[in-house]
Amino acid sequence: MTELPKLGAALRPEELSRHIDWLVDDDRDLELQGFHTPDALLSDWKPRAAEVRKQLASHKGRQGMHGPASVPLASNDPGVRALAQERLSQALDVCEDLGLTQMVIHSPYIHWDQENLYRLPSRRDEKLDDFRATLEPVVIRAEALNVELVIENIEDRDPSIRGDIVTHLASPALKLSIDTGHAYYANRMGGAPSVDLFVRAAGEHLTHLHLQDADGLADRHWAIGDGTVPWMAVFEELGRLSSNPRLIIEIRNKTDVLRSAEHLVRLGLAR
Repeated sequence: MTELPKLGAALRPEELSRHIDWLVDDDRDLELQGFHTPDALLSDWKPRAAEVRKQLASHKGRQGMHGPASVPLASNDPGVRALAQERLSQALDVCEDLGLTQMVIHSPYIHWDQENLYRLPSRRDEKLDDFRATLEPVVIRAEALNVELVIENIEDRDPSIRGDIVTHLASPALKLSIDTGHAYYANRMGGAPSVDLFVRAAGEHLTHLHLQDADGLADRHWAIGDGTVPWMAVFEELGRLSSNPRLIIEIRNKTDVLRSAEHLVRLGLAR
C-alpha cells in the first residue's frame, strides 16, 4: 500500500442510518450483516433489501455481506453438502439483488485438525476434496456474479492452511479473510503464530479483514483500543500488500465503530 488504508465497517440494516455519513464521506467499504442467518434467508428478505438499497443510494464504497455461518463447508455427507450449497446460493441471491461484490464464508478447519491433518496427510487432501465438492458450484456462480468469496479464519491455528483451499480451487472468486480477534485467540490460547503473521501468511490472497480488539482469551469483538491486539505489527504487514483488502471494523457495540476508527487514525495506521 502506498497510502494509509481506508477503514470500513460491518453493519446491520438498522445500524446504517447512524453511520451513513461516515461511510459516504470517504466511500468507505461496507459489510452488510443480518442477511446470513437461516431465518433471514428463508424469509422474504427482498423488502429489507429494498430499504437497504435506498439507504445506500449515495454510497460509492465497496459493498459485501457476511455469508451463512451455520452450515459446515467440508462435509463428506452429500445431504449436508446440498444444504450448505442451498444456503450459500440463497446468500448469493442477496448479493445479486443488491449488487454486492464480496461475501464472507467460514473456514472449515477446526481445532482438532491442527495436529491430526498433519498426522494423516491423506486426511488433509480428503478435507480439501470435501470442501471442493461443497463449494465448487457456489464458486462457479460467484464468478458469474463477480462476487468474491473470502474464507475467514475461525478455529484455524495454522495461518497458511486456508491458502491451501485457494490454491486447490484456483478461482479468482475465492480469496482469504482474517479476523484479528480469532487469530489473537488462536495465538494466545492455541499456540498459533501472532496475528501479524496470519496477515503475512495470507499474502496477496488477503482481500478482507474483520478488525476487532480482544485480550486473546475469547472472541471479544471489543472496540479497537480496548484490547491488546498488536495493531502496529498488523498494519505493518498490511502495508506490504498490494491486494487492497477491505478493512472492516466488526465489533459487538456498533456505537463504538467511530471510536474504533479514531483510535487507528490517532495511531497513524489508517484513515
